[in-house]
This record gives sequence, C-alpha cells and structure tokens, in this order.
Amino acid sequence: MPFNQKLQKFNAKINTVTIGSGDKTVTIGGDSTYPFYSFDAPSENAPKIGVEISDMGLENIVSEGIKAYYDGASTIGEMAKKAAAMEGGDFVVLNLEGGDPNGADKSIDELIEVVKEVANAVDAPLVVEGCKNVEKDAELLPKVADVLQGRNVLLLSEKEENYKAIGAAAGLAYDQIVGAESAVDINLAKQLNVVTTQLGVKPEKIVMNVGSATAGYGYEYVVSTMDRIKGAALSQNDAMLQMPIITPVSSETYGVKEAMASEADMPEWGAQDDRAVCMEVITAAADLAAGSDAVILRHPQSVKTIAAMIKALA
Repeated sequence: MPFNQKLQKFNAKINTVTIGSGDKTVTIGGDSTYPFYSFDAPSENAPKIGVEISDMGLENIVSEGIKAYYDGASTIGEMAKKAAAMEGGDFVVLNLEGGDPNGADKSIDELIEVVKEVANAVDAPLVVEGCKNVEKDAELLPKVADVLQGRNVLLLSEKEENYKAIGAAAGLAYDQIVGAESAVDINLAKQLNVVTTQLGVKPEKIVMNVGSATAGYGYEYVVSTMDRIKGAALSQNDAMLQMPIITPVSSETYGVKEAMASEADMPEWGAQDDRAVCMEVITAAADLAAGSDAVILRHPQSVKTIAAMIKALA
C-alpha cells in the first residue's frame, strides 16, 4: 500500500520580526510549520545566527579559536567589524556583561560609550544584551534604546521584575524591539508577553527568550518548553505565544566544565577548543530543532557549522 503523506501546515503562523534598519536587516519568524518541516511547507525565513562580542573584549575568553579570529582587533569597534564579517553570521550581538555589579561593575556611562562605538563601527543588525542584573538593566537598556534610535535594535532582555521600565522605553518611547525573557516555563513566557502588550508594545516588536541550558544540563526542560510554545502558537493559534524565539547559546555553553576545563586539568577530554565548539554546536542545533528562530554563538567554527546545518535543512 503506497504511503500518502499528509501535510501538517497550520493556519496560524509565527510573527515576523525584522531587526536592523535600511538595507541592513534580518527577519526572523513567519513559519506556519514546526522547525525544519520543509516537507510540509517552505520556510518563510530560515533561522538566523548572531555573533556575540563582549564589552570586556577578550578578557574572559579562554577559547584559542575565538582569540585567533579577533587577533589584531584592538578596540571593541574593530571586534564588531570582525564579528559582522564572520562567515555564516547574520547579525552582531553586543553583550554588556561588564556592567554586572558582581563583576567589573562598569558604569552605565561607560557602557553607553561602548554601545556608541559598536554602532558607529558596523551597520549590521544589532542585538544588545544587558548585564543580567534586573535593577541595573532597568536603567541601562532604556538608555541603550535612546542612543540607538533609528537602528531598530533588539534589546535583551526585559524580565517580570523590570518589564515596565524596559518595555515602555524600548518598545514605545524609542520604537526598538523588546526581548522578553522568562525562566523555561510556557506560562511565564505567555504572561510576560501579555503584560508587555498591555503596555502598548506591538506583538511584532517582541521576541521571546524563553530560557536555555547547555545540552546535558537539564536541557530536556528547554526542549519541552519550546515544543509546547510552538504547539500552542500554531495548533491553538495562541497570539500571545506567536512571537519568534531567540536563544543566547554561548553564554550557557561557555559556563560549563566541558567547554572551560583546560587540557592540563582534563587531558583525557581532549582539546579545550574542540570541546567548546562541540558543546556550542550541539546546544544550538537542539535549540533550533526545538523551536528557536535565532541563536547567539561566539566561536567562528560553531557559526560556520550551524549555518551549514540551517542551509541543508531549512
């Protein structure tokens, strides 16, 4: 008996969100099928890859491959140019981790100068990550939104504790894109989208960061959450879960021992740089298969590998 394939294309679809301005833009979302189900319907926009750099430069980088790629870049602006030119990358991500009060604790004025330097150095689509301290980000990200007026940047991220300050400034006053971050829970993700739209932020100006983890570190919760979100968005036409998803992968994978332990400490594990790439690629591939519309990576080999995977499957 011949096999008759039944297409599973939904009437609902994921919102499209465009990052960037002018002729330097990137669009995520728009699909009406599950990830990489191109046999059901063509993908409107293939998943995208962001290349992450830090306001701390290479100070906290242990990967020799990343250091080699940015060799010769003496300023954050020069690093941004190299990031924008990385093979397979679609947009530049500036991580303002130096603002963390428990770390370097840079002032907001210092961080804003870094943002200006990067914005002046590249015309690529920009994503700016805060320092992950809810109080400081509530003050920092609105000022980032202000100085980048007209660039249509994505700001990561508002959270339940600071969504009023960041959502109102980024999504309303300065017409930027709001990243809505929740903690690996479909109900928390939906609620944050609901209250953000109640502020007046348009759904097409919201991108979800539903939380992540490195593969092997409680990652099944990430897969389950993304799968449920995509299912509700498409099969149930839930408008409050139809925002595209972006996942910061590298900030997770470069925090686990498999990626960070030196060869001197763990010689049986092999080359540290190879392990770091493996963890980043495995996690990014799983995120994309689970439902992420964009991933954020650091290592040039990881970016190249995931770009090839997307090209083959999307």
